[in-house]
Amino acid sequence: MSSSFSRRRFVVGLGAIAAASTLPTDSLANSLVQKPLHPATDLWFFQKPITPAPAQVMFGYAAITWGGNDMQAIKDVAEMGFKGIQLRSNIVPEYASKPKALRDILAQHQLEMVALSSGGVQLAPEREREEIEKHARHGAFVRDVGGRYLQVTDGFARRKSTPVADDYKRLGRLMTEIGKRTVEIGIPLGYHNHMKNLGETPEDVERLMNESDPRYVKLELDIAHYFQGGGDPAKAARQYKDRLLFLHIKDVESPLAGATGDPRFSYRFVELGRGKVDLPAFFAALKEIEFRGWAIVELDAVPDKTRTPKEAGMISKRYLEEKLKMKV
Repeated sequence: MSSSFSRRRFVVGLGAIAAASTLPTDSLANSLVQKPLHPATDLWFFQKPITPAPAQVMFGYAAITWGGNDMQAIKDVAEMGFKGIQLRSNIVPEYASKPKALRDILAQHQLEMVALSSGGVQLAPEREREEIEKHARHGAFVRDVGGRYLQVTDGFARRKSTPVADDYKRLGRLMTEIGKRTVEIGIPLGYHNHMKNLGETPEDVERLMNESDPRYVKLELDIAHYFQGGGDPAKAARQYKDRLLFLHIKDVESPLAGATGDPRFSYRFVELGRGKVDLPAFFAALKEIEFRGWAIVELDAVPDKTRTPKEAGMISKRYLEEKLKMKV
């Protein structure tokens, strides 16, 4: 038996004991002989590693820049030298019945599917069960492709409505229910903070984290969205150090030339090092908190249309390696 397998069995056993401690005594013995979750859930996803270790950031790249041309994204991301990729839910219909085919494609390019962007959780009361089932299916797809994480945003249109307390409670409860479903199959759930949605400002993010169960909902911190929402990404890394699942790394330019009105809503995402996010300070914070996990470099669209997505990606890669001295 491998040490990693033994460790997983050990931590899953601890989780079973903790859960069973709330049950009547006659249920405790039965719960302890139940089979462990399959695949076994490694609690490294949820808590700090059992043994201390220095920070280790692994870099992947997001396919969103390719606008749905995922096969080209996979090819280009691999050629750039990244070891992981984040795909979006648009790929699910084509490969839902043949997840092994996508798994094989990724293996051929020596890429790991770090995460799937599952889309926004809609808050309409009549759609709650539908939303839970949809995102749970996406979690099963991640598992079948051999991926790690499921990412959700929220479907709240902030520019059309003003949020009320019940919106945060409903989203927190829905994400908790989705997370319960996905953790059962070994896929942790991360909430992506996002401009123009419910989780826009640092206060919004904190409220949503408080309204959701930390055992089932983690934070997938997007540092550019967090900055544009008025926050300090380095401070956020420290604040949520025990709840960070994985990261979105991008930069943001704001305000745009000629823009009027609130500058917070005048922005565009740009390659690393070409915007206002204090990237050195953020990575220093990751080192300080000994973050060990994945950082997905993301660019929603190429800001300079004379460049290809791959060329834009290489700008960010060079920044990481030449300016920050980090290995991609």
